[in-house]
Amino acid sequence: MRTTIEQLQPTIFSLYEYLHQHPEISWQEVQTTAYVAELLEKYNCRVTTFEDVPGVVAEWGNDTPGSLTVGVRADMDALWQEVNGVFQANHSCGHDAHMTMVLGVLMALQAQNIELPGRLKLIFQPAEESGNGALTMVNKKVVDDVDFLYGVHLRPIQEIPNGTAASAILHGAAGTISGQIKGDDAHGARPHLGVNAIEVVSTIVEQLKGIHLDPLVPYSVKMTQMSAGGKNSNIIPGSAQFLLDLRAQTNEIMHALFAKVEHILKQVSQLYGVNLTYDITERVYAAEVNEEARLIMAEAITNTLGADKLEPPIPTPGAEDFHYYTKERPQLRATMLGLGCDLAPGLHHPQMTFEKSALLDGIEILTRAVLTTFERHSTR
Repeated sequence: MRTTIEQLQPTIFSLYEYLHQHPEISWQEVQTTAYVAELLEKYNCRVTTFEDVPGVVAEWGNDTPGSLTVGVRADMDALWQEVNGVFQANHSCGHDAHMTMVLGVLMALQAQNIELPGRLKLIFQPAEESGNGALTMVNKKVVDDVDFLYGVHLRPIQEIPNGTAASAILHGAAGTISGQIKGDDAHGARPHLGVNAIEVVSTIVEQLKGIHLDPLVPYSVKMTQMSAGGKNSNIIPGSAQFLLDLRAQTNEIMHALFAKVEHILKQVSQLYGVNLTYDITERVYAAEVNEEARLIMAEAITNTLGADKLEPPIPTPGAEDFHYYTKERPQLRATMLGLGCDLAPGLHHPQMTFEKSALLDGIEILTRAVLTTFERHSTR
């Protein structure tokens, strides 16, 4: 298999360079969708796109009713960030590499003239960075007929070294609360005629520090944005907007953290007698890894890189909307490959780089995982 993938290297690297040089942010992956869909059609896949959102789903292999369906998912969107003094779309999270590897799986299977006993489903999902792309795909019933689902994510050098891989990434849960305080401004000389929204926000920050949950499970909550007031220093602002970022390693602790934060917001609102409203604008769930899928991925890593290159599942405080698939469809047997690739300085850094040869490792590992899954489950 490795020889076949190495023969595909020029095509794979060229594909990666194109995707890297044409980034699009969440929900705007229109050209990426068109490019990937056209490429998949050339590889004789049954291709589905959507009228209302970007994204591509491709099917290849035996679609006889009752046959096994194995899915492999890639995220498509780039980040919007400042790069060398200019704000632009930028693939600093590796989604260009993820798309390349998933397309590479199809190329490797076809180059070896492999006939699958079931159906391979390739899912190119929009808007992972906004946290709701996977849920949109779930609502479009993209994974309703999928039995096993595999994902992949490049890992930073701080987690695992190049030439190694992990059979699961234990992402934490994450959420965002957007809050608004609405009131009347007051004169700086007459503070008793209004409520200072900045003081309200300050109280929220102080109260958040008093949240105590299970100390054995990592969690955090912090205010990451706040705006209040205008250009005049003698006006006490009655209104403010703020964002809270919530993180927890498990879904259970995240549920408890949300409850604590919401209680604080309601109590502070009552304390100051202000109109304080809030919305949960983002919610991403912690990983729920299927053990059978993880073991298949571990075997694929060992057969590709060697047993000494298999890393334990990686706990990480980062979040990933891949886990919406298993949250909303618990019957899915899923895991995410963590690929070492000398990624530095880190994920989301505007100058992020990684070792491109790792793409070949990722393709081989994912391809082996797909083939092993079909070998062990040729029928449902």
